[in-house]
Amino acid sequence: MDYPKVVLFDAYGTLFDVYSVGLLAEQLFPGQGQALSILWRDKQIEYTRLVTTSDNGAHYQPFWELTRAGLRYACKRLGLELGAEREQQLMNQYRHLSAFPENREVLQALRTRGVTTGILSNGDPQMLGVAVRSAGLDGLLDHVISVDGVRKYKTHPDAYRLGTQAVKRPANQILFVSCNAWDALAATWFGYRTLWVNRYRLPFEELGTEPTRTGSSLDDVFAFFD
Repeated sequence: MDYPKVVLFDAYGTLFDVYSVGLLAEQLFPGQGQALSILWRDKQIEYTRLVTTSDNGAHYQPFWELTRAGLRYACKRLGLELGAEREQQLMNQYRHLSAFPENREVLQALRTRGVTTGILSNGDPQMLGVAVRSAGLDGLLDHVISVDGVRKYKTHPDAYRLGTQAVKRPANQILFVSCNAWDALAATWFGYRTLWVNRYRLPFEELGTEPTRTGSSLDDVFAFFD
C-alpha cells in the first residue's frame, strides 16, 4: 500500500495530555487529583455523545462548555467544593494542557518528508488555537480542523468527513492517529488508515474491528512510511 499522503492527529489525549490537569487538581483537592481528572474526562466525552445523538444535535454546545460542565459534574460526584475561583484555575489549566514530548519532533519529521499534517478534533477553534500555540506547534500543522463546523462530535461520520474535505483526499490516503481507542475504532470504520497510540497499555475495544496499527507513542507513525 502507498504511504499515507496526510496524517491527521486527534488533539485531546493524543497531542495534549488531558490528565495533566490532575497535578493542579491534586494541589486544589489533595488526594483527589487523579480521580477528578479521570472522571472529568469521562464526563466530558459522555456529554459530546449525548448532545450529538439527542434530537439530531439540537442540544449541541461547544467543547469548551462541555468541558466546564464535565468539571462541575465531576466535583459534585466526588463531593468537592469547586467554587468560581477553583473552576477558573482548572479551566485555564485545560487551555494549556501539557503536550506529549515527542510531538514536535514527529511533526517536524513528517513535514520534512513532505507529508501534510493536521489536527481533527472535538475541540472548538479557540481552544485548539490556544493549545497549539501553548505547545509551540504552530507552523508545524497544515490544518487545524474542529468539529464545531458541523456541530457534531466524534464519533459521528460527519466529524471524520471534515478531514477528507479539508485535505481533499479520500479516507484511505489519510492516516488518523488517536490515543483514544473509541476514536481510532470509529475512524477505522469511516475508512481512515489508523494508528492507535496505546500509551496506557489498555485493551482495544471489543467490537470486531482493529486499528490498522497499534503503537505506544507518536513515533510509531513512521511504521507507515517504512
